[in-house]
Amino acid sequence: MPRLSTGFVRASGYANKVRKVLFALTRGKLNPEEVVRASAQLNQYLFDKLQEMGVKKEDVVRISIEFNIKNGEIEWYYDTLRIEVYKKEEEEKLAEAMREVEESEKALEIAIEELSKLSEKLRELSDEIAQTIERLKREHTSLKLEFEK
Repeated sequence: MPRLSTGFVRASGYANKVRKVLFALTRGKLNPEEVVRASAQLNQYLFDKLQEMGVKKEDVVRISIEFNIKNGEIEWYYDTLRIEVYKKEEEEKLAEAMREVEESEKALEIAIEELSKLSEKLRELSDEIAQTIERLKREHTSLKLEFEK
């Protein structure tokens, strides 16, 4: 069954997008007047739904719905209608949250880099300490051997 999907579009431009997508989906299969009629029918239904949902012109929507072609006409399956709404205010909040996440990630990267450098220094110090201990053991052992002579 064919599905019309607008992709992401500002709510103010959904009607044009529906018509263009429907023309693309039915190219060569239907009379253009039927495409105009069916898109107008769907757009009126969508207008009412978007009003009910409180969607503003500047919000972003993504609309999908299944349809069928019978006897040269488009038949909409309204029970398959899916409207995703992304509010303008939410976009701004999301953008701010993403900036905060990016800043936190940068700070984490810097902290990890500093800890890695510190870890390397500790490793070098540990090696130095181990070498000093070994040297002291050798010296102590050689002193012990000389004392026993």
